[in-house]
Amino acid sequence: MENNLLATFLEHEDVHRLKSRLEWGQPGFTILDVREHSSFQHGHITGAIPMPLSELSNRANNSLHKHRDIYVYGESDAHAAEAVQILREAGFDSVSELKGGLTAWKNVGGATEGVG
Repeated sequence: MENNLLATFLEHEDVHRLKSRLEWGQPGFTILDVREHSSFQHGHITGAIPMPLSELSNRANNSLHKHRDIYVYGESDAHAAEAVQILREAGFDSVSELKGGLTAWKNVGGATEGVG
């Protein structure tokens, strides 16, 4: 039951909380960028793993840990929500949509990499 509460709690994550986790050096989570490769190359959250939504269902089981916290962002919140649903259906138990995505991350001064 505790895992169900955690999954519900993390359904939508705030960029401030993720930034705090990074600043405090808390291990055990993955940041997943589900935008297309060209968008990722243009700019992304530092340390994010690129895995376009179109490749997610094929690559996730071989590339991601099922019991690790996963923060997902995409082109929009709806895009990220779709990715979260795919991951949950595949058995990932701690997945959350990073509300506001890359724009919200930049607005709180989060580190980014890439051209843009």
